[in-house]
Amino acid sequence: MTFMRTVLLAAVPLALAQVDPPGPPFPNSTYPNATDPLTDSGAMWNETSPPSYPSPWGTGLGDWADAYKSARAFVSQLTLTEKVNLTTGVGWEGEKCVGNNGAIPRLGFKALCMQDSPLGVRDTDFVSAFPAGVTIAATWDRALFYQRGFDMGSEHRDKGVDVQLGPVVGPLGRTPEGGRNWEGFAPDPVLSGIAVAQTVKGIQAAGVMACTKHYIGYEQEHFRQGAPPTSVTESISSNIDDVTMHELYLWPFADAVRAGTASIMCSYNQINNSYACQNSYTQNQLLKNELGFQGFIMSDWSGQHSGVSSALAGMDMTMPGDIGFDSGTSFWGANLTIAVLNGTVPQWRLDDMAVRIVAGWYYVDREANQVANAPTFSSWTLDTYNYQHFYASEDWTQVNYHVDVRDEHAADIRNFAAKGTVLLKNNGALPLSGNAKLTAVFGSDAAENQYGPNGCSDRGCDNGTLAMGWGSGTDNFPYLVTPLEAIKAEVLSHGKSIEDVIDDYAYAQQNALARRVTDVGGVCIVFANADSGEGYIIVDDNEGDRNNLTLWHNGDDLIRNVTSFCNNTIVVMHTVGPVLVDSFYDNENVTAIIWAGLPGQESGNSITDILYGKVNPGGKSVFTWGASRGEYGADVIYEPNNGVLAPQEDFAEGVFIDYRAFDKLGETPIYEFGFGLSYTTFSYSNLQIAAHAAPAYTPTTGDTPSAPTYGVVSNNTADYLFPADITRIPAYIYPYLNSTSLSASSGDPLYAINYTFPAGAYDGSPQPLLAAGSSVAPGGNQALYDVLFTVTATVTNTGSVEGDEVPQLYLNLGGPNDPKVVLRNFDRITIAPGASETFTADITRRDVSNWDTVAQDW
Repeated sequence: MTFMRTVLLAAVPLALAQVDPPGPPFPNSTYPNATDPLTDSGAMWNETSPPSYPSPWGTGLGDWADAYKSARAFVSQLTLTEKVNLTTGVGWEGEKCVGNNGAIPRLGFKALCMQDSPLGVRDTDFVSAFPAGVTIAATWDRALFYQRGFDMGSEHRDKGVDVQLGPVVGPLGRTPEGGRNWEGFAPDPVLSGIAVAQTVKGIQAAGVMACTKHYIGYEQEHFRQGAPPTSVTESISSNIDDVTMHELYLWPFADAVRAGTASIMCSYNQINNSYACQNSYTQNQLLKNELGFQGFIMSDWSGQHSGVSSALAGMDMTMPGDIGFDSGTSFWGANLTIAVLNGTVPQWRLDDMAVRIVAGWYYVDREANQVANAPTFSSWTLDTYNYQHFYASEDWTQVNYHVDVRDEHAADIRNFAAKGTVLLKNNGALPLSGNAKLTAVFGSDAAENQYGPNGCSDRGCDNGTLAMGWGSGTDNFPYLVTPLEAIKAEVLSHGKSIEDVIDDYAYAQQNALARRVTDVGGVCIVFANADSGEGYIIVDDNEGDRNNLTLWHNGDDLIRNVTSFCNNTIVVMHTVGPVLVDSFYDNENVTAIIWAGLPGQESGNSITDILYGKVNPGGKSVFTWGASRGEYGADVIYEPNNGVLAPQEDFAEGVFIDYRAFDKLGETPIYEFGFGLSYTTFSYSNLQIAAHAAPAYTPTTGDTPSAPTYGVVSNNTADYLFPADITRIPAYIYPYLNSTSLSASSGDPLYAINYTFPAGAYDGSPQPLLAAGSSVAPGGNQALYDVLFTVTATVTNTGSVEGDEVPQLYLNLGGPNDPKVVLRNFDRITIAPGASETFTADITRRDVSNWDTVAQDW
């Protein structure tokens, strides 16, 4: 079919491709021709982040009211150390999950289990390996977004997890090389916002708290934490202007907040040279005040860099609790107890932390979703028996119960991945009939990792078929159906022949087999991939972020060799994002191209369903496919650019990333964002736009109530000494004092140093609400969600088979500095051959608004 991204509004022709800009802009991150002058006043080198105090206290907005009522009653019963226990992790490998806070045994409140990942339950067995975020996003299907969230949440629940560390909308996908882009959904705020909202709703409907991450501006792996192997001493600073923050990076987090996410994880990077987990502007001003976030902010693992400052700036829980893994030291724990006692952290701030955490528990009804022996696994071993406290080697017991929580999720996973597969080219070669005399499969990406699907820790290698990236955003495969075995089963069911060459460099064997396929009129299927992941693992010299946009294992050479001899070559790519296809996409011997994403455990079955027409492809690309990396406008910083200080990552391209950058630069992509073919064809007609009467936008006014406190804090330090009946576990983080002397108990040589914290941080009096905020419900000013227009169009299946179409609604906001078009709505519709369906899409006030930096409002 002919694809037109702006099909529902006037099409905007793209200019002819320009001459490529100069090479990668390292050590800068925006190509010179892609800079947006509007960002000059807010995305500059050494940009500073404005202070915003005090940290807003939760009030139980919207449907959080009942959860807050229960949380306040619970927290009112707690002692100071019990409140601190809620906020502080016990230390890396201190308990069985990747993160655990302290328990409150007196009231029967168990320690919370925080567990990766955004695609399944990490570090255990008998769980499902779901498709990655980038693959489910390519379905463009709200129901599937929700179902995947519910399935994942159900597995976390049944393993005894309290907080699933996902979903991901940070990174959003500023640069195509970004290592963790695949954990999220798409470099478009609306698609990502709808996907994250539905995923959060699904996870929490299963009775588990979602933790939306990583907040905010976390767009590359290089220098995310400074440290070796470089000499950089500070994390990278993402320098972002006010408009770009609101119109791009904050947008999907607002959707997650509106959907009720119980938790948000602050990221490793700095924003405008202030660490994310102690950035008062992004946490206090944007998240808790403007968006009215009612849940708790959790640090990324070792993302906390201060004690009092991070508390005053809005962080509510530190993970995993220790400063360095297994160090036995903590910024909080006993130091937070001390900070409340000496007045550097007001009691109302600690009480607010505790209420927010417990409110999340009640909001998803964790009490009604408990399982025996929770958590039923240990993140540190798959052995049945081991130490309860793994690092300390103490309390030998049963740690793994090997509970199978997969239910019937395999069928969903197979469907998710097939629905998220994108057909990029088809010259009539697909679907395959199964009657080819000889089918030949090429490439290691079709086959098994020689070490097994879980043979590389956290999937930290690129051996065999790629079904997920690497890092903490992974989980263990219960099995992995490879494309080769699934295609082989299909071919054999037709009584035909199949051969393969899975060595990517066996050129002579590739050529011989490809030549024979052509001689007998068969089909060649080439598999290739491109991988990436989290920066603590380096694969093939890629430090998380990809070094380039080419296929791995010399995939271009593999395709070139096969197509030189085979005149019917289908290319299937499993990639974390866009790759350069300019060397083969228009080759006449390449008769079809498929992007199969990161499909999870049912990989082979899903791609076989597409290849053989059991599923008609309806997925659409969630990123743009360019002819060179420079066309994307922004890039990763690979080399330090500020000496040993924080590298400066100026987001000088503003809101112009991915398709917005291509449009701005006049670049013609090879395949557009939103593009995808089908085995049938569709036509559009009868475009209608209906306006709705809506009240005028009214800025929010008024004040909050005063900061509440719950219970009484004794000033007798002896009340907080280690209880005599506790046997201390080495390196375990406790809330108790070692001495009645606060300075001695702290052990900090800088204790009582002359330091002035922001005066406003201690102001618990009523605070003015922001104009863009809300006194009604989370998500910002509720008038933003008024529907102003409804667009309808008739979509007709003009082909001969049933198929799914994804109408996409793009708007031009009309301003001289706005992108040419921006996505604002979509739907996935199944249509029978010859039939028509009506596409309906609402346009809200938010959809047609810009951020006003002077008024600080939409």
